[in-house]
Amino acid sequence: MALHALRHNPEFEVIALLTTVTEGYDRISMHGVRRELLHRQAESIGLPVEEVLIPPQCVNAVYEARMGEAVLRFREHGVRHVGFGDIFLEDLRAYREQKLLAAEMTAIFPIWKADTRELAARFVRDKFRAIAVCIDPRRLDKSFAGRELDETFFRDLPAGVDPCGENGEFHTFVFSGPIFQAAIPVQVGTVVERDAFVFCDVLPVRNADAGVDSRD
Repeated sequence: MALHALRHNPEFEVIALLTTVTEGYDRISMHGVRRELLHRQAESIGLPVEEVLIPPQCVNAVYEARMGEAVLRFREHGVRHVGFGDIFLEDLRAYREQKLLAAEMTAIFPIWKADTRELAARFVRDKFRAIAVCIDPRRLDKSFAGRELDETFFRDLPAGVDPCGENGEFHTFVFSGPIFQAAIPVQVGTVVERDAFVFCDVLPVRNADAGVDSRD
């Protein structure tokens, strides 16, 4: 949603995506999404992706050092802004702004303070599609892992759970929507519990005619 908003903002030109990948696992950190799907996502969006490699159980000092190196590489090529999808966590925003300020860059937050209920409704209305790939079972029942974020998903969320998972209740993999040239064919795989979180393994489908199998 943040990328969608930025691409409609004439003040900015989005030139790349940036994310962390865990070494040895070949998966997006925290989300647990396979690297192959990250590349398919970037290809369909039409942007290159910069991967910041971090070790498993990465300590903050290592994360900051490697992310800082990546940001400086962009700065050397004339980039002065980095966009984030944060919505209302003030401490996280302040942290990002502080780190980028040290690199003489500016953080921007295109969906900041948006009503998350309205944002979730717009997500469905604009025909975005996503799968819940990581659940914090302390905040949301593990049965939500592997479900597609449709109207039923949002309706079933218990009171106190943010509709956009802004408090870390869940993380997602978006595979279709207006930012994509074509939907990414995927299917839902095994659900496992690891490191106090519940992960759903989303699998790439190599048959171009296949759609998503969301188990719902």
